[in-house]
Amino acid sequence: MLRITHATQDYAWGSRTALHRLFGDETPEVLAEAWMGAHAAAPSRPVDGEGTLGDLIADDVAHTLGEDVVARFGPSLPYLLKVIAADSPLSLQVHPHIDRAREGFAEEEAAGIPVDAPHRNYRDRNHKPELVYALTHFEAMCGFRAPRRAAELFAGLDAPLAKELHGVLAAEPTADGIRAAFTQLLEPATRPSAAEVGEVAAACGARLAAGSPSPRADRTVGVLQEAYPGDPGVVTSLLLNPVTLQPGDAMFVPAGGVHAYLSGVGVEVMASSDNVLRAGLTPKHVDVPELLRNVDYVAAPPIRIAPEVFHGATKVFYAPVDDFELSVTEIADDEAHPLPGRGPRILLCLEGAVQVDTLRDGALTLAQGEVAFVPAGDGSLTVRGRGRLVQADVP
Repeated sequence: MLRITHATQDYAWGSRTALHRLFGDETPEVLAEAWMGAHAAAPSRPVDGEGTLGDLIADDVAHTLGEDVVARFGPSLPYLLKVIAADSPLSLQVHPHIDRAREGFAEEEAAGIPVDAPHRNYRDRNHKPELVYALTHFEAMCGFRAPRRAAELFAGLDAPLAKELHGVLAAEPTADGIRAAFTQLLEPATRPSAAEVGEVAAACGARLAAGSPSPRADRTVGVLQEAYPGDPGVVTSLLLNPVTLQPGDAMFVPAGGVHAYLSGVGVEVMASSDNVLRAGLTPKHVDVPELLRNVDYVAAPPIRIAPEVFHGATKVFYAPVDDFELSVTEIADDEAHPLPGRGPRILLCLEGAVQVDTLRDGALTLAQGEVAFVPAGDGSLTVRGRGRLVQADVP
């Protein structure tokens, strides 16, 4: 068990306060994400030692990962833990399925595109399902609405584009209709102009002022139009499910699921990947054809994950994937509480201070914002103290 660092990302949609408070970071810069893991793009490092967490794992994969994890995922940590802080909306995006990630990575490697090139889609060979656990009020869009409900949102809007999309959805209230509307909004040949998007946003604003039957949807259009004026993603929001997470709620986003986070602070755990396919609502690289190739068009409600409670102190959020699981432990006494989970684990103290004990490697105290890596070979853990601890591990 050893202390490791987190690596920060300063994307424009980030916050000037949230991650700074958690990690005691005094930089005046915007911070959007803190990464904790072994992904090559921004690896953690031992606080006392050389190299990266990936180097440490490679030196003794049997001890650090365990034979079971190596057999299933190979000699690398299969997940990535993050804290995300969004003061403004993120991009409209999809994460690829694993087969397409492998193909796309090979194609871009063969084409000689540098792995860190801004226009590169596939920075690794992995899929990227993810789970987000809200630390604050958290707003998002995730997955497609039922086609008939999407048609209702476009009905009555006094804008030519809205009338056209209503016709598409009303004529084909199925996944095919959603596909047709979504594709029309994004493909270059049919992509609406900024003026057409503005007309829809203005119509939603007028409907909101008149007492909208769907105020949340209309407000979201207004928020996105202000942040990314004229972007077709503004209108696309009417096709997507709105999601509100309260602190302590969790949501799973599968590969192929269209989503955009709008605001809030949360812990994310995901397969160890940086593969993001963007369709809009961003100044970053957009590849609409590749995104459309990966989208799941089946309408479904957002996947909220209800936790299972262990030993009265730990809530475990089981995602429907093999790469990761997340647990959150809250304690306020000096009794030893067993931590569920096994294999290679990353621990983050969210508040207070906790002492973590292993069977084989002694104890380590983590204060707010401090992170530790626990090798699989260290065995089971107990925790005591007063605080809140996040653990990522492999099911």
